[in-house]
Amino acid sequence: MTPSPHRTNPRPQGTNAHPLRFGYGTNGLADLRLDDALALLADLGYDGVGLTLDHMHLDPLAPDVAARTRKVARRLDTLGLGVTVETGARYVLDPRRKHGPSLLDPDPADRARRVDLLIRAVRIAADLGAHAVHCFSGVLPADPTHLADPAHLADPAAPAHPAATADPAEDSAWKRLAETLTPVLDAATHAGVPLAVEPEPGHLLATLADFHHLRRILGDPPALGLTLDIGHCQCLEPLSPADCVRAAAPWLRHVQIEDMRRGHHEHLPFGDGEIDFPPVLEALAATGYQALTVVELPRHSHAGPHFAAQSLPFLHRAARAIPAGAEGSTP
Repeated sequence: MTPSPHRTNPRPQGTNAHPLRFGYGTNGLADLRLDDALALLADLGYDGVGLTLDHMHLDPLAPDVAARTRKVARRLDTLGLGVTVETGARYVLDPRRKHGPSLLDPDPADRARRVDLLIRAVRIAADLGAHAVHCFSGVLPADPTHLADPAHLADPAAPAHPAATADPAEDSAWKRLAETLTPVLDAATHAGVPLAVEPEPGHLLATLADFHHLRRILGDPPALGLTLDIGHCQCLEPLSPADCVRAAAPWLRHVQIEDMRRGHHEHLPFGDGEIDFPPVLEALAATGYQALTVVELPRHSHAGPHFAAQSLPFLHRAARAIPAGAEGSTP
């Protein structure tokens, strides 16, 4: 992509120039038209965008989605913005159920709707030249007893999950997740776009340990990668956020970033939580990660342009604190 003529706040250069590339999520700019949101991010100096497929921006279910995608691709190219495709829209499939249906839904037809959405996302990502497609598992059904049918029990020969319980419903949920993701991974492999699964607090796949459990069940497919949310690391992982980055490095395909407090899953603007960001960015730079690190403030759309304008200078200041020579070293 060519450099954007719109950039007024380019990446700072100097002795501590870093390889990190910062983006902002459109789920935090939901009150803006997509074209206005992209122009804003380019003007602010962002390197890219985390594009959530949703009805108000790029609707994956629109009959003319292919034409719309080509238009967005041209706009991204003109503005010099990279892109990662995200699939966490709240009501894109069901106007009554937040994030529903999921990959774990009891109804096979509903699970198929989520699979179709993810395969559409893979195709859109390929057409946009995106770095990855993000997704998450979903929560266990409110009544998971249907999962305990012997026909759905997990393979007893599968490697043990570090946090596994004797709950047959949960074991079956893992098998169901692997089965529903398989056609998506096939599409991702064919398209050459990694699928980056996000550990999400409260979901079946909530932690890095859970990601590795899924990876082993699936046989470690090359197309399966990881979305690491730095705030989620602060919220519930036993390791520090910087240590999470180092531990996740071989599978890292997408990074989301915001502030957060221990034990509270609330995405906060930078400085309102507990995270020490320079060590996190130093660890990220040291891994050689080259895709986008995307600010994730979905509940701040009411003041999205304000927080987008505040976030990038904060990240640049934190990145300037990376010791010279840290980037490119091994974790």
